[in-house]
Amino acid sequence: MKIKVCGMKFTKNIKMVSDLHPDYLGFIFYGKSIRNFDQIMPEIPSNIQKVGVFVNESLSKIKEKVKEFNLQVVQLHGTESSVYVEELKQKLPKIIIWKAFSIGNEFDFNALNKYKYADAYLFDTKGKDHGGNGIQFDWRILENYKMEKNIILSGGISAEDVIKIKEITLKVPQIEVIDINSRFETEPGLKNVDLLRNFMMNL
Repeated sequence: MKIKVCGMKFTKNIKMVSDLHPDYLGFIFYGKSIRNFDQIMPEIPSNIQKVGVFVNESLSKIKEKVKEFNLQVVQLHGTESSVYVEELKQKLPKIIIWKAFSIGNEFDFNALNKYKYADAYLFDTKGKDHGGNGIQFDWRILENYKMEKNIILSGGISAEDVIKIKEITLKVPQIEVIDINSRFETEPGLKNVDLLRNFMMNL
């Protein structure tokens, strides 16, 4: 199971989390987010992929950030259309694209069919903010997912969810990445390294 630690913000904390070698580190480029990344990017081990999180951003701005921070993955966390995703893939063919979708009590997975240019789908909890709400949706809904593309599971995941994660990944093998954020923080953007370490060791 791969791990993404999202909402990284502070240089020293980024280095400490990098020492744990998660598979992905997420950096939010969205001015309205309390975890908006506006720092200098420290040196990160090459085995950790950097994910840029964008919300309804212009294609030119995403291209600019990908180049500036050497991002390997672009996560689209807004209401981006399938046409937008296709255009982004054409402009950045080597970049992995994750398209996020907000899950409520119900979700029509057939709506994903038109997003064929996304490399994977990220499922987050429907809330007032674009992510970082610290709330879980009912994971049982994922048992209705019959597509082949991999899933990034997000939304209010905590250190207490290890057994629950193991159970759902047995039922939904397309889940490839566990995306953790606010439930592992001491303050917005500042991750609790000990809590992360224990979680990763037990998963």
